[in-house]
Amino acid sequence: MKAIYSVILAIVILALGFFSGYYLSQEKISTPEKPAEELVLATTTSTVDTGLLDALNKPFEEKYNCRVKVLRLGTGEALKTAEMGNADVVLVHARKAEDKFVGEGYGVNRRDVMHNDFIVIGPLNDPAGIKGMKNAADAFKKIAQTESTFFSRGDNSGTHQKEREIWANAGITPVGKWYKPVGKGMGDTIIITNEKQGYTLSDRGTYLAMEKNINLVILIEGDPILFNPYGVIAINPSKYPKRNYQLAMAYIGYITSPQGQKIIKDYGKYMIIDPLTKKQQSGYGQPLFYPDAINITVLEKL
Repeated sequence: MKAIYSVILAIVILALGFFSGYYLSQEKISTPEKPAEELVLATTTSTVDTGLLDALNKPFEEKYNCRVKVLRLGTGEALKTAEMGNADVVLVHARKAEDKFVGEGYGVNRRDVMHNDFIVIGPLNDPAGIKGMKNAADAFKKIAQTESTFFSRGDNSGTHQKEREIWANAGITPVGKWYKPVGKGMGDTIIITNEKQGYTLSDRGTYLAMEKNINLVILIEGDPILFNPYGVIAINPSKYPKRNYQLAMAYIGYITSPQGQKIIKDYGKYMIIDPLTKKQQSGYGQPLFYPDAINITVLEKL
């Protein structure tokens, strides 16, 4: 009899062990994964409108199991957003404003990322007669003298700040019915300029990304004042302790690394990503941006 009880007890113990193990294993299976971290990037419109960030951010998100939330703003608004503590990192293109942002303690660890250049675009018939001029300020003078329609970003973006610098070099304060601030991003400003067949200042990358769908041509290029560098800056963790400084520094490390710089070097030359459909398209045979963190000859060997 004792032997029978012993066998029954052993069976009960084994059964309890099996079912407890089963439920524990089910509990492990149903335990939710750690949610992906979020990195808030405040950036200029050109990095979004060209589709560059779609190509650049995806490998970073996969590597760090995070989501990059992109705030598409002009440079001035991006820096202001960061000053208010509403971003982790900024990617912008107005060096004086960037240095001021860092100097006043809002940001740290600025790094050069890339550059392209500004161009003056306008209608094929070129009513102001500026095509081929070598000096951007002289071209702006002719636009003002002929009162040809000029559309300004008017949003304190990096492009708008560069435009104001050129007007200052020309010795002109642009006013009148011919001068039209629109207060919008680069892509929207180009669309309006195209509809009205006026002139505007654009970064080359955004223009190339839209060239096939507009009737505007490059009229002024190559003046040294049109150089357009981009920088990345982390938000100061001492000033904003609740922001994601570690992930911001990881992002800075990534876009200035060989992997990030090579994506920048090749983007536009072989393929682009449509910012609306997120689908790959054939490139333009030339890059939209040029890497600055790593020498391009070094990248070409990788």
